[in-house]
Amino acid sequence: MLMLLFAVGAIWYFMQRARRGQVPTVRPIAGLQATAEAVGRATEMGRPVFYVPGRTEINTAGAAQTLAGLEMLGYVAELSARYEVPLRTAVAAPTVLPVAEEMVRQGYPRGGEPGLYRPEVVPLPSSAQVAFAAGCLDIMHREKVGAAFLIGEFQAESLMLAEGAAQVGAIVISGTARTFQIPFFVVASDYTLIGEEIFAAGAYLSGDRDRLGGLAGQDWTKILAVALMLVGAILVTFGQQAIVRFLSW
Repeated sequence: MLMLLFAVGAIWYFMQRARRGQVPTVRPIAGLQATAEAVGRATEMGRPVFYVPGRTEINTAGAAQTLAGLEMLGYVAELSARYEVPLRTAVAAPTVLPVAEEMVRQGYPRGGEPGLYRPEVVPLPSSAQVAFAAGCLDIMHREKVGAAFLIGEFQAESLMLAEGAAQVGAIVISGTARTFQIPFFVVASDYTLIGEEIFAAGAYLSGDRDRLGGLAGQDWTKILAVALMLVGAILVTFGQQAIVRFLSW
């Protein structure tokens, strides 16, 4: 409860600071900085942009990663509309499909081209893992995509998708918080968002003051949690059990 109260207070405090003009500074993230470059390169090549917001359902343990991928999808859809380049988005879960369609539908008007939206730009190849990967590879190779974004929770299909996009000459920007899949993305992608960088993508790309302030509040909560772990480890090492009893109370 104390940690929850601290987190809520920290987020509220930094959001208020951001509204007054004291916007937190976010370190440069190469993969996010290259987003516009990737869409622009696809435009120059006359090829479509391909986006996969993870493979899991929106109501599972990986929902946070899926939502992060969907949030960035809205920004990529806005860029695609602005540059008038076709966008293809593949999802594997029926619960994700309507959300992905809405993110694309809302992104096109922000890019100034609401008329470019078509329902078929968000297909659902399959909910089965291997079949979904095969469907995505078919889209990438058939349409020779110029840029591929793989942001969300991925499993064994991660290397297949990233390598498949690289084989057609696409610039690949990937990202996941699933530890086992990060190495595969790193070796097969041009840019990789590692861990919590995907959760910061929405605030980073939008530049919204409230969201940047909330990001700072979350970071201070993590700093407190790490500090408590370090202090607790040191105290327990010297035989002091007070913090253990406090945290288990």
